[in-house]
Amino acid sequence: MTPRDRARRVRLLVMDVDGTLTDGTLWVMPDGEEVKGYHVRDGLGILLAKMAGLTCAIITGKSSVSVTKRAEKLKIAETHQGIMDKKERLAVILQKHELSMREAAFIGDDLGDLEVIRSVGFAGAPADADPAVKRHCHFVSKYPGGRGAVREFIEFILKAQGKWRGVESRAHEIKSFEI
Repeated sequence: MTPRDRARRVRLLVMDVDGTLTDGTLWVMPDGEEVKGYHVRDGLGILLAKMAGLTCAIITGKSSVSVTKRAEKLKIAETHQGIMDKKERLAVILQKHELSMREAAFIGDDLGDLEVIRSVGFAGAPADADPAVKRHCHFVSKYPGGRGAVREFIEFILKAQGKWRGVESRAHEIKSFEI
């Protein structure tokens, strides 16, 4: 089965955070709070995916206020932090939405993502992901984590599903404060 065939079945898009939605850099403030940087193209991609009818979710091993705030801004209701067994949490999300593993896409970058990457119907990785992760993916972005990899992954899915032109023409409906 080709990557395009796999992408056509996707109904749920799941993302890791550190190294995927961010470049993996953690800025630790004097009070211990971690600050992360997110790319607006990835944010717009997530909003376009939602506009096209995909359910979006975050599953990350770390917990941070930054992730909570970013998910709230993008209205990602399925945000799960501090999760060590991502495959198990994904199974819970899939059951809730009455979807199968083959209808799930996951994009991640490191060894903690490997089990879920091996399980989903369509798996992706940023260009700078761990080589072991990239070997198990159906799609490897030309962009590194935090620099548009998630957006490229979403575009591939929506183009495979024939939905890209429709959401691209409606992108103007999204306001800059939503991204």
